[in-house]
Amino acid sequence: MADIRHRVGITASPARVYQTLSTIDGLKGWWTRTVDGEPNVGGTLRFYFGRPEPSATMEITELVPDRRVAWKCVTGPEEWVSTTLTFDISETPQETVVMFTHADWREPVEFMHHCSTKWGYFMLALKSQLEGGPGTPYPDDAKISTWG
Repeated sequence: MADIRHRVGITASPARVYQTLSTIDGLKGWWTRTVDGEPNVGGTLRFYFGRPEPSATMEITELVPDRRVAWKCVTGPEEWVSTTLTFDISETPQETVVMFTHADWREPVEFMHHCSTKWGYFMLALKSQLEGGPGTPYPDDAKISTWG
């Protein structure tokens, strides 16, 4: 199995970071402006990227306030289905750290390389949003290829 991993330091409290990662309004500010669902453990979140049907549906598998958000992809791109996404939050004296992992890819296909770059971009969008700048969620994100 292959994983995508990113670490980003953010000048915001763990509580603010957690809220941004675990609520509909928070997610709309940095990943995609169109999100709906039930933001609780066992609930699902539906993310839309320019189509009338969800581009990805995530089951929320874990919510630990100010520490961790975890999802399992139940529908979406074939390469994503059954992968897990985790956002681990910790605090240092200087910043709040988010350790992001998109795990359990069956193999490191070309789409994984694309997604790694986009996840890095969206982690920086999360940081920007929390530090007072623009979050640049889809459709306002930078397009890195014809895939988005």
